[in-house]
Amino acid sequence: MRLRRWREDDADALLLHANDEAVGRGLSDRFPYPYTRTDAEAFLSGKVVDLDDPVFAIEIDGQACGAIGARRLAGERRVGAELGYWIGQRHWGQGRMSRIVGAYVPWVMGALDLHRLQATVLDFNQASARVLLKNGFAEEGCMRRAVLKHGKVHDLRLFAITRDLPA
Repeated sequence: MRLRRWREDDADALLLHANDEAVGRGLSDRFPYPYTRTDAEAFLSGKVVDLDDPVFAIEIDGQACGAIGARRLAGERRVGAELGYWIGQRHWGQGRMSRIVGAYVPWVMGALDLHRLQATVLDFNQASARVLLKNGFAEEGCMRRAVLKHGKVHDLRLFAITRDLPA
């Protein structure tokens, strides 16, 4: 298991793992279902997220099967970033995402000189919340009725980890 930059030849693997309703269900609508070759090509060309940011493929057994990345916040919030991640369903329930987040978070906080890294989780995504809590994130609150997903309104839970330094 390793993290690496995305490559153009990852399209087939991306389709294999991303074209899964269960995977996309807990993610932003930027991650569509069905996930088509056009979607994979748009992602791999940097049209969905900025691949110059620390956005990496999760590679297991030589195949890209998920992603993790951080997007720096802007303006006066530039001391922070937003974390996002996903992994193909065949790798769920094995503790892999907890280990990946555990390795990525300290690295990205240092690489971007962050004071805060935050993540949001849809109310029903208990597995993602557990990954964050296992890695030292604190649940800071809940944005009630904040997201419309598949015709249903959901709460959005907010988690963050901070670097405690003098102000």
